[in-house]
Amino acid sequence: MAMGGLPSGVRRAELLAALSVATDLGLGLPEEHVLRQTVVACRVARLAGLSEAAQEAVVSASLLAWVGCVADAHEMAHWFGDDRRLRAESYAVDKAGLPMLRFLVEQVGRDAGPWRRLTAIGRFLVAGGLPAVAGSMVTHCQTTGDIAERLGLPADVGRALGQAFERWDGRGVPGRVGGAELDPVIRIVHIADDAEQHHRAFGIDAATAMLRERRGTEFDPALVDLVCAHAEEVFDRLDAPPADALPAVGDELTEAELTGVLRTFGDYADLKSPSFLGHSAAVAVLAADAAVRLGLPPAGVTLVERAALVHDLGVHGVSAGVWAKPGPLTAGEWERVRMHPYLTERTLARVPRLAEVGAVAALHHERLDGSGYPRGLRGDALPVTARVLAASVRYRTALEDRPHRAAVDPVAAGAALRRDATAGRLDGEAVNAVLAAAGHRVRRRPVLPAGLSPREAEVLGLVARGLSNRAIAGRLGLAPRTVGSHVEHVYSKIGVSTRGAAAMYAMRHGLVGD
Repeated sequence: MAMGGLPSGVRRAELLAALSVATDLGLGLPEEHVLRQTVVACRVARLAGLSEAAQEAVVSASLLAWVGCVADAHEMAHWFGDDRRLRAESYAVDKAGLPMLRFLVEQVGRDAGPWRRLTAIGRFLVAGGLPAVAGSMVTHCQTTGDIAERLGLPADVGRALGQAFERWDGRGVPGRVGGAELDPVIRIVHIADDAEQHHRAFGIDAATAMLRERRGTEFDPALVDLVCAHAEEVFDRLDAPPADALPAVGDELTEAELTGVLRTFGDYADLKSPSFLGHSAAVAVLAADAAVRLGLPPAGVTLVERAALVHDLGVHGVSAGVWAKPGPLTAGEWERVRMHPYLTERTLARVPRLAEVGAVAALHHERLDGSGYPRGLRGDALPVTARVLAASVRYRTALEDRPHRAAVDPVAAGAALRRDATAGRLDGEAVNAVLAAAGHRVRRRPVLPAGLSPREAEVLGLVARGLSNRAIAGRLGLAPRTVGSHVEHVYSKIGVSTRGAAAMYAMRHGLVGD
């Protein structure tokens, strides 16, 4: 519903900076880690004499380098419980060999009792330990590359991002390059990432000591020497970097392009859990249709659509283990869940043009009677755009499986929506518009990409949602061996090797299914 080719007033780099705040949430690190890391990377790139084009690539690569961290959050939560804690604490170790294996073993079953923890460690080691985590890192790289392509970034940025987990000593993942073969852009990003975290936690001496310790193993020796020789300049004023610390790279987006980028943001949010896949895009279609039926002006429809696309960005601030929990949440877990709409708002507030989008998105769990969250707002405090979004999210979520409950059919979802309207929790006109939109949509099957057959597309959607081959076989009435063959063919056709990358592909091409 955006206004086509009109300029949006938003530069691509601004959106990357906003997305980096969501990345901070997924990493379990303090807000603005990635932004400060990027300031460090820019300063190192200038000191190293990189060309202006290469310095711009450093900015984009640094802002996006860890955006794929959520692609394997589901798998990391399976082994380690809290994926955000795991990532935050991993900065203390050189991530290769025995030190990394020791760190991972210490994290397995950390919150469980002694016997359950020993059992979990045994299963982790039998399953491959480091190779399993390495596979997740490949998922990260594939997902980050996909996002970079969808955001329209230059090919040299994508190449650098593909080496996000490589190392100078060649012991990285997937272990194809090292030394001088490493892209100079990613070498700088590697140093900036760990150096910023150590500088923030322990100061400049600790940051330089860490760099010297990992010189020639994880990091380029020449770059380490350069940073240590100019440490005061590199780490100056990182607690409050000047507003112009990052160069204004990237072009200004059109209104249509801005909505497209926000659609990518929504898919990124949905990667947090297999049960979320396709949720944000589906809510956006429903909400935009309902907004039209309510007679909102074009600008209002666009606002609703964009808020729907990004309403769940804040889910990255909650551990994937919480989203995957089949039973009741603890008080602390529930409080964190209640905060995710606020985290969405704070992420988007960094781009002035998106502040209104974030403000509406943050209201998707509020209710007219004050029973919603996170603020417990009532009545007139909720604009019509927020009322449409809340009803759309409520309806669409009911149709989707969650670990703690099964999906319901459209009839039951509609009945629940009407009950909420009757009880004064949701706006009656918004509910009627959403139900009308849900009942009159015409779905046409698109031409399937990559030569996928209808059955393969169906299998891909179920794999993306985290179902095992045996579970898929039971769902479709096939033999597990047949499903395995389908999965192999699908992965080969779409050019991926992991579930996270398959999930991103499925969402990108509308193959997630209900």
